[in-house]
Amino acid sequence: MTTFTIGFTKTSAEDFFGRLNAADVQKVIDVRLQNTSQLAGFAKAADLSFFLEKISGIPYQHAPELAPDEELFADYRKNKLPWGAFEPRFMDIMATRRIEEHYDPAQLEGACLLCSEDKPHHCHRRLVIAYLEDRWGRSLDVTHL
Repeated sequence: MTTFTIGFTKTSAEDFFGRLNAADVQKVIDVRLQNTSQLAGFAKAADLSFFLEKISGIPYQHAPELAPDEELFADYRKNKLPWGAFEPRFMDIMATRRIEEHYDPAQLEGACLLCSEDKPHHCHRRLVIAYLEDRWGRSLDVTHL
């Protein structure tokens, strides 16, 4: 079964929920550290949980342990840390947290990792998948919505 990722910026609610429904996503795992910002629009935690359930019947889970810490986010966003320096630091954070011991491949089957970035290239949701694949010693069937 497929594991998905999605970002909510640069998209409408109609397109966002349409992509989730078309992919038959079974659960959304929110990998944002902060999920309550007014800037998140329809993806603000309480609203998103409500909309997912009402529109799509999809359960919502917030997983801040799968997000970079405040310091790394600040270095990247405010201090312009290059992506090439962000990646290894975030991989180290996940290793310290030992996230592979708290999740297993079955938990990600049909699940969609959610973050704000519209594309996965420079988003930590892609790194979460890469890290878990490496630690579990297996590839996941991943589709970026």
